[in-house]
This record gives sequence, C-alpha cells and structure tokens, in this order.
Amino acid sequence: MSNQLKFVLCEPKKSVRESLSKMLSSMGYLFLEAECSSYTALNDAIATSIPDLVVIGIDDDYAQALAVIRKIHGQLPDVAIMAVSDRNDGPTILETMRAGAGEFLNSPVEMSDLAEAVPRVCGSKINKSHNSTSRVIAVAGVTGGVGSTSMAVNIAAYLAQDPVNSVALVDLDLSVGDADIFLDCIPEYTLIDVASNVSRLDLSLMKKSMTRHESGVYLLPRPVSLLDNEIVTPDNLGRVLSVLKSAFSHLVIDISKSYSTVDLVALNFADHILLVTQLDLPCLRNVVRLLMSFDEFHGLKEKVKVIVNRCNLQSNQISVKKAEETIGQAFYWQVPNDYQTMAAVRNNGVPLVMQAPQANITQCFMNLTHSLLDVQKTTAAPDAVAASGKKQWLGFLSRKS
Repeated sequence: MSNQLKFVLCEPKKSVRESLSKMLSSMGYLFLEAECSSYTALNDAIATSIPDLVVIGIDDDYAQALAVIRKIHGQLPDVAIMAVSDRNDGPTILETMRAGAGEFLNSPVEMSDLAEAVPRVCGSKINKSHNSTSRVIAVAGVTGGVGSTSMAVNIAAYLAQDPVNSVALVDLDLSVGDADIFLDCIPEYTLIDVASNVSRLDLSLMKKSMTRHESGVYLLPRPVSLLDNEIVTPDNLGRVLSVLKSAFSHLVIDISKSYSTVDLVALNFADHILLVTQLDLPCLRNVVRLLMSFDEFHGLKEKVKVIVNRCNLQSNQISVKKAEETIGQAFYWQVPNDYQTMAAVRNNGVPLVMQAPQANITQCFMNLTHSLLDVQKTTAAPDAVAASGKKQWLGFLSRKS
C-alpha cells in the first residue's frame, strides 16, 4: 500500500468508532489497516503491522489508554498518534500529549478538524504519500446527459495507451451507470463483489474482480440490481478506493448525479474533480449550486475544474463569455461538439483513441488529460480550446439555491 498511509483505529465506543472510521477512510491518502474495539486488540494490531498513524479514543479506560500510548511512542517513535476524548480540560490534554500523542481532538470530532489535524500529526509522511505516481480523477456531471461518462471513459482509455500506466475506471453511478456499454463489455464481477468482501480485500482479489478492456483499462462497473446499491457504503467504498489507488497508477471515477455520501468519499479521494456542463441555463445554474455546496467541505472546491462540453452544439447556445460570467469563473477546458464521431464510438463500444485517434475531439481529450497530469501538451487541434481556469451531503441541493 505504498500510495497511502496506513492507520489503525482504536475506540471502544462503537458509534464513535464508526464515525471516525468513516471520516478517516474518506481521506484519499489514508488506508484502514485495522479497527479495534479494545486497547488489547490495539496492541495485537500494532504487533502484526506497523502503521503510520494510530487514532485512539482514551475515555473507556483513561489509565490503560495512556499506557498504550506510552508503549507505542516508546517502541515505535515514528508512528504518529492522535487521541480522541470527550474531556477537554488542560491536565488531561497535557498528560496525553506527554504520553506521546501528537494531536488531541475533542469528541464528537468534526471532519474539518480531522482534515487539519491529520496532516499536522503525520507531517512529512503525507508529503511522501502525495509524491507517489498514483493520480485520481473524478468526473461529475451537473445533470444527466452532459457527457460525463463519455469523458471519464475516454480519459481512462487514453491514459491506458501508455504501457507505463495502469488505469482503473470505476462506475459509481450505482443506478444507471453505463461505462460497461461504452466499452462494450459484459463484466463478470461488479462493485458489489468487492464492496461486500471488503474485510478480505487485497490487490490480488481486486484485480481478479475487474474486467480488462482491450484498451488496457480495468473496469469496476456499477451493480446489476438496484437492490444491491445499499451494499455500497461510504465505509467500504473508502477501502475499495484505497486498494485501487495502491494497485493502479491512475484511477478515474465516474460520479453519479445524486451527489450522495458515497460520491463524497470519491470526491475526497480525487486529485482533480472535473465538473462537466453544457452551455444552457439549467446546467449553468447547477454549476453555481454545486460550487456553492462544494465550498462547505474542506478542500473540495479547490480541486474542481469546470469543463464545458459540446461547444458550438447550436447557434442559440449561451456564449462562453456569458456562461463564465454566470458561474463566476473561467472554464478550465472547452470540448467541441462532434456528434457524428461520439455517436459512432458510443454505438461501437470503442474509445475515441482507438476508433478515431486523429479526430479533433480525440485530440481535445488527449490535451485535457495532459493538462491535468502536468505533462507537456501536444499541439491543440483547432477546436480543442483550453481555457485556464482559475453538514450533511444528502439533500444539499435543496438547501442551496
């Protein structure tokens, strides 16, 4: 798991443990190594595998918790320790820090506090983790039919053309995702198979559960039955994405249009969030609403790049200039309209880079991908115009207008 930091969580209180596990697992650079309900189990977990971070609740047995912290700090000084407690008095905080804890958080822990504390306590370990070659791109449409799945599939397929890269594509549109149709494949396993076996998930099982397309892309498709959707939870998806990030150099995630708690996990994992829109008023209004809502979550909005798809679709489209004024920022990229080419690749189930490598729209996707990964871009095709862009998740769209 070279691309993520391993953490062990110990919290005897089940509700607190589940909440912490969910929040920590949603952070893209952390991988849950073990979850313990007792301090004895924590000692056993540390003996089995040395983690980068230990998060420990100290309220169940304060004296024993301090003893465990002292032991870990004394024997494994490189392991970062974070303590969580209902108590916030000075003596408790001071004694816990003297025992070896690098951070002390009050329960209930807020995601914003956790997002700030983990980088502080882990320090340079996070910098080393982020220097890995693994990159995560999340593609999200502002509504259905804007071309976000097509963009995700074609970015993944282009990345896979380089033999140095290993590329995974995850279809997170659990209800009506169709990434498998775009690649004309009938997968043997789906996201449900790995999510339901998350306790024993490893790199070998992960790759066996994915379908390899001739382009080189490994696909993890959406569930077959709608009744299976509830099996995919923020907790087990976080572990699935952590394993994928460790197994592949590039991970492309096709986000659903529901923007659920499951989608939020994927958005937190992403290095780049491509928000795909078209030049019409309903789409642009959704761009504004989504950007406002992303701003409520630490570090999310900064990763968003607004992509306008199907430029020049029709003469009465809203102009690019007017659209940028509406959303309050410049588009990161503009993708030209090429219905004939896109219809052919969609109906044939073949990615652009294989079906029409010389087409302007193919070159546009290639240049977009290079731009995202900070690689020298090829010469842009005439219509491939790049524009330099500058708490609860469920139901947020109804709260913002």
